[in-house]
Amino acid sequence: MTVINSPVAQGGGFKRVLNSLDMTLFTVCAILVIDTLAASAKVGVSSLSWWVITFVFFFVPYGLIVAELGAAYPGEGGIQQWIRRAYGDTWAGRTVWYYWVNVALWMPSVYILFAGMVSQLFAPDMGLWEKIAIGVVMTWITVGVGIASLANSKWVPNVGAVVKAGIMLLMGVAGIWAAFTHGVANEITLSTLMPSWNVGLAFLPVVVYNFLGFELMSGAGEEMENPARDVPIAIVTAGIAIVAFYLLATFGIIAALPVDQIGLINGVLDTVGKLLGESELAKTVTMIVGLGALYTFFANMVTWTLGANRTAQAAAADGELPAVFASLHPTYKTPIGAFLLTGVVSTIVIVLYGLMAGTAEDLFWSLFAFSSIVFLLPYLLVFPAFLKLRRVDTDVARPYRVPGNRGVLVAMASICFFFAAQAIIFFVWVPGEPIDWTKAGPIVGGVVLTIVIGEVILLLQGRHKKA
Repeated sequence: MTVINSPVAQGGGFKRVLNSLDMTLFTVCAILVIDTLAASAKVGVSSLSWWVITFVFFFVPYGLIVAELGAAYPGEGGIQQWIRRAYGDTWAGRTVWYYWVNVALWMPSVYILFAGMVSQLFAPDMGLWEKIAIGVVMTWITVGVGIASLANSKWVPNVGAVVKAGIMLLMGVAGIWAAFTHGVANEITLSTLMPSWNVGLAFLPVVVYNFLGFELMSGAGEEMENPARDVPIAIVTAGIAIVAFYLLATFGIIAALPVDQIGLINGVLDTVGKLLGESELAKTVTMIVGLGALYTFFANMVTWTLGANRTAQAAAADGELPAVFASLHPTYKTPIGAFLLTGVVSTIVIVLYGLMAGTAEDLFWSLFAFSSIVFLLPYLLVFPAFLKLRRVDTDVARPYRVPGNRGVLVAMASICFFFAAQAIIFFVWVPGEPIDWTKAGPIVGGVVLTIVIGEVILLLQGRHKKA
């Protein structure tokens, strides 16, 4: 294991341009996602209970753990610094590979959703390959924005957070109004609110997935004005806002549409249209909401690529990933090499999966499940790393500490680990039901291939370092 004398990387030459408000909005934009709202609402009325259960038992302890790590280890790279300090270079490289590549794998599903909404708004007869072309174009626009200076690109997630909050607030308020005036599309009783173990287990991974991303802003640790102070504040503030908006928007969808009519791609616009009615004003508002939703999909990808590519750049700078990831823009100090690789991988994946999918919804779910499993893998190390660093790294100052004795900390980290692990399993298998290998096969195959490619890269990089 490499010995690191300081948890903060030195000499990066980065400008500190992220203040507390930037970090709060960045976190809201990263975690508050509209593209999977419909998927979680398909659980039915019990999805509201699943939100609360996941918030209490996963979101809160996960947020507290990341708040401590982000404040104590504020170097560029975030999760890479934590795993490296706990388990060494190889595990840091492996973790960052999963963390980085999942964004490149997730981007196609987000932009397929983006294209599906463009079709719904402007071109109902648009074909699958036209949607794929839109996805490729949006991929490279995202790359271009990410390469620009952080002082400018940070405004994409800042505005995105406000737009997301506005859309979810509109859906929630309209849903409450509809419930009082016309009744709800799905029966809401104590019985229907009880967590279901059939459809609920199928979509519970989506709920867990929707709560992930607290650590993303720490990827730009050396570009924050005061991470030791601002990381915990941003996490608490953003966390409260995020759960409130998720509950509001989910209720809006459930109030407007019967569960069997909620589409994975068209669910948001269908909900808004149903809630607002058929008047010309309502149609105009629905169009504005649709355009806002399109912007939030773009903001999602800008936010995640900003964080993930900085994490990959830090890993490459420490010799854990190939040197191409370490390339920085000479003026803006942005990870140009990692961004270009993100664009290439995303483009290849979206075309390959386009050849395998029959419909846009099939393509969206396959890409989403595939990338989500890869995304969840790093979290299987974050929570054990937290426990180890608290035990062995006692000389590091912790501006914020998770309250509780060792037993409490172990319980919190173990529960978080369990939530991440079960989400990985339930993305391809629901207990009590046979595995549908026509859907699960490409997902599992993609995950295995991603892991193998990562191991080959780590092996070659290890030989390069020895040489």
